[in-house]
Amino acid sequence: MALYTIGDLHLHFQSPLKAQSQRKERVWKDHEARFQKNCAALLGEEDTLVLAGDHSWGRNLDECEEDFRYLMALPGRKILLRGNHDMFWDANKTEQLNARFAGKLHFLQNNYFPYRDYALVGTKGYTFEGPFYLDRRGRILGWDEKAEEHARKLVERELQRLRCSFEAARAECYRKYIVFLHYPPTSILEEESGFTAMAEEYGAEQLIYAHCHGESRFHDSIEGEKNGVEYHLVSGDYRNWVPLKVLP
Repeated sequence: MALYTIGDLHLHFQSPLKAQSQRKERVWKDHEARFQKNCAALLGEEDTLVLAGDHSWGRNLDECEEDFRYLMALPGRKILLRGNHDMFWDANKTEQLNARFAGKLHFLQNNYFPYRDYALVGTKGYTFEGPFYLDRRGRILGWDEKAEEHARKLVERELQRLRCSFEAARAECYRKYIVFLHYPPTSILEEESGFTAMAEEYGAEQLIYAHCHGESRFHDSIEGEKNGVEYHLVSGDYRNWVPLKVLP
């Protein structure tokens, strides 16, 4: 029995947005088959796999049908976190998703899932990604203040959702936590954030995130240990489609 995680599969078996999802980097070539093979080699049916967002390019559940069949065929229990491209997922209808896919897929939003004596908590998260105004040397001169204000509102909403997840677990007497976000916990201008503060407040052991694609983005946020929390990036291309083993 082990806990694994990875993010950003960006499946597109039937979505009309498939053409937009094609990437030039070699790491994305036949990534679905490579990931499936890696899961078959690593995971057993007693294991748990947390998928940290951006599962499908499908705009609704009908366009995700084949993508979900692919996910359901992977070994073990699958827990899905909402990503910024998961248009099929209305955050206010997570209970309906859990009811519809009961026993097949599990959706993490305003709730938690147990793993041994741990609670797996999480939300999509959000970080301010610009636009930044740069000089010729790439130094930041300023940024779009209106966009930043909008980002602050989204961050606050996601912090409330993450706290809801923590409190649901705490109400059931869980005291050990693993946090999952889709977005990184900090922007490239931050060394800490509301998400890092909340992880520390509840004594989370690890905070795992995705979203950062391409070598130029792999180090946009925290990695390694900071203030007692271990931070891990698990974007699929960063992991070369090999899930990270979080707990034995």
